[in-house]
Amino acid sequence: MSERSQQPHQPGRSDEPWEEVDRYVTDLLAPDDEALSAALAAGEEAGLPPIGVAGNQGKLLYLLTRMVGARSVLEIGTLAGYSTIWLARALPEGGRLISLEYAPAHAEVARANLARAGLDTVAEVRTGPALDTLPLLAAEPGAGPFDLFFIDADKVNNPRYVEWALKLSRPGSVIVVDNVIRRGAVLNKHGDPSVRGTREMFDLVSREPRLEATAVQTVGSKGYDGFLLARVRS
Repeated sequence: MSERSQQPHQPGRSDEPWEEVDRYVTDLLAPDDEALSAALAAGEEAGLPPIGVAGNQGKLLYLLTRMVGARSVLEIGTLAGYSTIWLARALPEGGRLISLEYAPAHAEVARANLARAGLDTVAEVRTGPALDTLPLLAAEPGAGPFDLFFIDADKVNNPRYVEWALKLSRPGSVIVVDNVIRRGAVLNKHGDPSVRGTREMFDLVSREPRLEATAVQTVGSKGYDGFLLARVRS
């Protein structure tokens, strides 16, 4: 677990300097524009929990999507659509993004945010438990394969979501799973259901011969956490 800076606290500075570093990096390299700021404000006004990605993390998703050359993205967990906007903006003309959201109220906020950003013809939000909507999606003609997956939903089902990502993938597809370090709680094999689901996901990925993967710890305005990054082998 990352520790706070050992330097003395200075007036006007955050007790957690990584928050200021996040602001510095985000302001320079990934500043929110009108649509992104409006998405955050709409989520807050609707009472959605402030658990979406930070701006610099959204920019990372954007860059990964561009680097992969993705034309199709599947997101599991939409919330207010902030990360969805970043992902959809990275797609080329004719690209497609489908985002699965459990809560109808969250989905409505996200759809409005996508429309405001001019992305409602690129990104589609589908409502319902993802483990119910994924089989329906897989049965659609031409639904897959997807080039990139971003999994940021209930952690208990992370193993199942990764399994579905594999089913809907192709060689070279990239899978990103957020919130996998959980302030170091991932080390606790007897942790809460979210921790146990995350550990099961790690075990699954480590045994899966079709995947090559790593995980990166992060610290910033969203606290101490991290993400898993995997690629489907060619």
